Amino acid sequence: MKMLATKIFGLVLFAFLLIGCETNVVSPDSQTGVSKTGVYDLTSPGEVTYAITQEEINGLIHMRIEEKLARDAYIVLGNTWNAKVFLNIQVSEQAHMDAVKRMLDKYNIPDPLINSLEVGEFPEEYPEFQDLYDQLMAQGIVSLYQGLLVGVTIEELDIADLEAQLELATNSGIIKLYTNLKNASTSHLAAFNKNLIGSIRTAEIAE
Repeated sequence: MKMLATKIFGLVLFAFLLIGCETNVVSPDSQTGVSKTGVYDLTSPGEVTYAITQEEINGLIHMRIEEKLARDAYIVLGNTWNAKVFLNIQVSEQAHMDAVKRMLDKYNIPDPLINSLEVGEFPEEYPEFQDLYDQLMAQGIVSLYQGLLVGVTIEELDIADLEAQLELATNSGIIKLYTNLKNASTSHLAAFNKNLIGSIRTAEIAE
């Protein structure tokens, strides 16, 4: 009798745990992978990962293109002015692009840059990036000082966009990614400002 009671208790406990687990799982549509709550659940059987919202997907796509804009601008300005600040930070921006790409791959999100990998080339679906890049390059090639101002503008934009994405993000992996990118952009901004001060002093001495 004691053994039978133990078995019954075990079955009841198992059923309770099973029901509890099911209530915490996002159940995606079989065709789209999107749940009725608008949250993507891209886990494969036996795989543990975090859900990702449509807002987070849009944010990753945006930041992937924005990091390319920064890298491309610094490649061009670095070649134009042969300034170490551009040459060094462009390497960091490539690492940022790669980090966002890994997050896109993790959730099977198509890379928006698949057909736009040339320097200064951006997806036709996002013309605002092409327009911004062209405007910044027109400014940056005027002088080294203007080029450094472009660096400041890009990093300030990057920080503002990352802060906006952090307010929307709930996925812990994305939050960590954006926090790291923001910290790096803060360092880049400090580097450009330091070089700006240096260029002003050099101009004053030359006068």
